[in-house]
Amino acid sequence: MRHLTVTTFVSLDGVMQAPGGADEDRDGGFEHGGWAVPHFGQHLIGLMATLTGRADALLLGRRTYDIFAATWPLAGADDPIGAKLNGMRKYVASRTLDTVSWRNSTLLTGDVAEAVGELKRGEGGEIQVHGSGGLVQTLVEHDLVDEFHLLVFPVLIGSGKRLFAAGTVPVGLSLVDTTASATGVVISRYARDGKVEYGAMGPETGNW
Repeated sequence: MRHLTVTTFVSLDGVMQAPGGADEDRDGGFEHGGWAVPHFGQHLIGLMATLTGRADALLLGRRTYDIFAATWPLAGADDPIGAKLNGMRKYVASRTLDTVSWRNSTLLTGDVAEAVGELKRGEGGEIQVHGSGGLVQTLVEHDLVDEFHLLVFPVLIGSGKRLFAAGTVPVGLSLVDTTASATGVVISRYARDGKVEYGAMGPETGNW
């Protein structure tokens, strides 16, 4: 079974919408696009290069695919992230696209959850999802994510698309590792770990 990892830039209050630019995603009148950019530096760029370097394939939603396909082919051959993204297999989940032109791209057809489940059961290495907010909601709802890489930025946005929205399936997670950048971004890696466990807290329970 192939491993599926979701990597997301998220604000402290859970917003994942348009971290990389003003016009990335203005759905709902969103006016805070580009909120992650001031916190980037060599540490985060190096981390993303390492993370992307271990991927065998990308799985993207339509909006993120359009952004990536328009920008990453412009990267030079000496850009490790660009070279990796341009060369690897890419799967695109979309109800509106008829064709995909970025090198090594395949359009998924039919039910997305079924198609991704089939991908996971196939041959190959790690499948990575970057951005792709709508797709991530579907993957979470159908319990298809094995690992979350969350880069939590020290900002409060107040409105916008949330990473964990309605339809999130209750699951247990374990913290694999965590670190922080010089700009205050907390990078945490969570692995799928069974079901949510419950208990009670207070002086009458002895758990206080």
